[in-house]
Amino acid sequence: QVQLVESGGGLVQAGGSVRLSCAASGRTFSNAAMGWFRQAPGKERDFVASISWSGFSTYYADSVKGRFTISRDNAKNTVYLQMNSLKPEDTAVYYCAARRIAFVGGRPDDYAYWGQGTQVTVSS
Repeated sequence: QVQLVESGGGLVQAGGSVRLSCAASGRTFSNAAMGWFRQAPGKERDFVASISWSGFSTYYADSVKGRFTISRDNAKNTVYLQMNSLKPEDTAVYYCAARRIAFVGGRPDDYAYWGQGTQVTVSS
């Protein structure tokens, strides 16, 4: 079992930066690939980024490639999402998720555990 708690969301101006954190508890964290998803009002939950258990492999949605960076610190049981050059269309609730296996994944169904989400609002 893995419990996930996101933090770091808030209101930011377009062009600004935000770093999200996801603190995980549970002994399987270091063996689990992690991901970030986002959901805007009235829309489906979309993939943002994923990172393998080792941190060596990452995978990004085209819409955030070059602007967002996913990373993890297994010693702290924490995964991060650094978001730069933010746009109003990045406004959403951002969710952290964990897989049961070590490899990156791009679909919500790939993930077994989810956090409660943190709101990111980008003003124009």
